[in-house]
Amino acid sequence: MKQCTHADALPHPEPGPLSETCPECLADGSHPVQLRLCLTCGHVGCCDSSPGRHATQHHKESGHPIMRTFEPGERWRWCFVDHVLV
Repeated sequence: MKQCTHADALPHPEPGPLSETCPECLADGSHPVQLRLCLTCGHVGCCDSSPGRHATQHHKESGHPIMRTFEPGERWRWCFVDHVLV
């Protein structure tokens, strides 16, 4: 089973959200389906089911490897680099 090689480098504690919604969606007038929180810097971006796919775009631009769901009641994390849940 593939392992994430980036989780040990995450800041402790996790960074707080910089926004309560996806700022890129807000700026372009679209609506996020679900939100994701970057665990390196706290950027909030929309999921890949949203029109802008801003969480993935944030990873591509920043190289920040892991995000977690920003949805109430959910607790999973995703490593973009290793393509695994952590």
